[in-house]
Amino acid sequence: MQRFPHNDEGQGLVEYALILVLVAVVVIVILALLGPAIGNIFSNIIDSLNTAA
Repeated sequence: MQRFPHNDEGQGLVEYALILVLVAVVVIVILALLGPAIGNIFSNIIDSLNTAA
């Protein structure tokens, strides 16, 4: 006889939350590392468009 019933209902939600947090951390790290480079690329494109006009 079990004293506590086995309940797995919340387990899937916790796993999805952990995966979501991991993905968010990876995206934040990538943006922190590549953010300035991406900003420079867009600045160069805008400068090129302004000089061509």
